[in-house]
Amino acid sequence: MWKLLPLSVVQAVFLCSGQVMLKLALAKMGEFSWTWKFFKAQLTNWWLPGCGITFIVATVLWFHILKNYPFGIAYPLSCMNYLFGLFAALLVFKEPVTAGRLIFAALLLIGIIGLKITSA
Repeated sequence: MWKLLPLSVVQAVFLCSGQVMLKLALAKMGEFSWTWKFFKAQLTNWWLPGCGITFIVATVLWFHILKNYPFGIAYPLSCMNYLFGLFAALLVFKEPVTAGRLIFAALLLIGIIGLKITSA
């Protein structure tokens, strides 16, 4: 578990970073159209390749995690993506974080801690 937890955190950070970059890329993209002008403009939207690279890294890490650790322990740790997403919404996109979302995050953390304790 001590090796799995840091790997899961890194994987979740890459996955969340990819989602953040995807949202930034889509915001920069403008209105979609099937024109050369639209697709040519996307060549300078650097959030798109950044998004792809972070998704690839997250996927390769996930392959490693699934191959080398029990699924019943590894998969519940993937919920950390939601925690990082909540922080990204707050810090990057300046979205409001309601009490309900904070309670959800606290329950996720309790579940992760409980998973760690029961698998130790």
